[in-house]
Amino acid sequence: MELYNAAQIKKWDAFTIENEPISSIDLMERAATKCVEWLYSNGYKKSSFKIFCGKGNNGGDGLAIARILHNLDVAVEVFILEFGKLGSPDFQLNLQRLHELPVPIHFLQSADQFPSLKDEVAIDALYGSGLNKPLDGLNAELVNYINSNAIEIVSLDIPSGIFMDASSKQNIAIRAKHTLTFQTFKLAFLVAENSPFVGQLHILNIGLHNDYILQEPASAYTLDESFIKSIFKSRKQNKFAHKGTFGHSLLISGSYGKMGAAILAAKACLKSGTGLLTCFIPACGYNIMQTAVPEAMVITDDHDKFLSNLPAHIETYSAIGIGPGIGTAVETQKLFSFLVRRSDKPVVIDADGLNCLSLDVSLLSQLPPNSILTPHPKEFDRLFGKHDSEFDRIKTAESKTREHHIIILLKGHHTLVATPGGVSFFNTTGNAGLAKGGSGDVLTGIITAFLAQGYEPALAAVLGVYIHGLSADLAAKHIALESLMPSDVIEHLSHAFKTIEAY
Repeated sequence: MELYNAAQIKKWDAFTIENEPISSIDLMERAATKCVEWLYSNGYKKSSFKIFCGKGNNGGDGLAIARILHNLDVAVEVFILEFGKLGSPDFQLNLQRLHELPVPIHFLQSADQFPSLKDEVAIDALYGSGLNKPLDGLNAELVNYINSNAIEIVSLDIPSGIFMDASSKQNIAIRAKHTLTFQTFKLAFLVAENSPFVGQLHILNIGLHNDYILQEPASAYTLDESFIKSIFKSRKQNKFAHKGTFGHSLLISGSYGKMGAAILAAKACLKSGTGLLTCFIPACGYNIMQTAVPEAMVITDDHDKFLSNLPAHIETYSAIGIGPGIGTAVETQKLFSFLVRRSDKPVVIDADGLNCLSLDVSLLSQLPPNSILTPHPKEFDRLFGKHDSEFDRIKTAESKTREHHIIILLKGHHTLVATPGGVSFFNTTGNAGLAKGGSGDVLTGIITAFLAQGYEPALAAVLGVYIHGLSADLAAKHIALESLMPSDVIEHLSHAFKTIEAY
């Protein structure tokens, strides 16, 4: 699904008005009707409402909702922030229509006029996606009042006070239980810092014209079933395949006390379809790996407890993943540096591989093109400097992918995959059960397997993060999030592949 910014969404509205054709007031009516349908379908049929409106089109949506609810015999009152100026044309037209009905309308000019909030649901229609400066004065006072007194808040489009395309960390904003947004995701909904304000997100299709997508390229997308289906190559389509068809993966992993990371990566790699797998590990892990993952071949380092010398003939492997559990011993750092400078193929770098890289960031410019880095936020900041917000990290990731011609997979609830071609993807699968040590090792194994099977690096990263999250979602149907283990994700990979085949 295309991820447009505020200006592009506004253009999409205008395109729909011109090409459907439909008047702007009727498009607003369509959006308001969808909101009321959602309220009726989600347990609010017998509720009473107090609707808080600004004077822009977001407020116009609120007025239209008030009229529709009144006509359904629902108790509703409207409260409009009044600063002595006319509202947008569609706001004014909806206000005129509402004046024709016995709906109480109040104009708020001071905090003394704020209403009591008892059992009513508060609908936030104050400010939409066009907001470009933090709320202050009476605006901020009203938002704080609603947050403190409403039993439940439903926001239209975006919680008032939140910027759509930039960080709102310091902003005063509505803390909604539900946010009803229109047509598509917005960037503001994909970052954790806005989660306390957005609550549960619901995307309502208001019928914006589909042809707009054909003429307005997006620089970012959210991953959906149709896209994943289009890039996934089912093994069923290759009946005459043999183990060599699906590549030979090399996983450089493990150290004394961290062989579990190597095992998780190895199992995930095999479960994700690599034809052959060789694990390069310290000597202390030989018996462990041969016992835990008998399908894997094993090469051991001369050193017993950590990795010190790169194995021979790395050019013969289809894909290489490095990092899970390797530590940052001086010898291991040298091994990492040698791999980066010698490999002629993209390398998947995670965990301690990223830590080795952060200890010598000059190696960033020597990474094989299209290498895949998979940092969580702290690892990302160690590589690229401290960031004040997730929006800043996103911008840096998109910049560094172009600068170094690499792929950066910035982990989070909606993991970002930034590609050197300038297109970014945000994942839509996964859950809080993945917030556990070892989940990243599983992801490393999955992505390495896809690289070995011949997927383009960007698509290997995209498909890897999607399937990793989908496996966790499938596991969570049977396992509590608190109890979900990385090994459970591996065990549900098969179910994830079957699910994608059925899309």
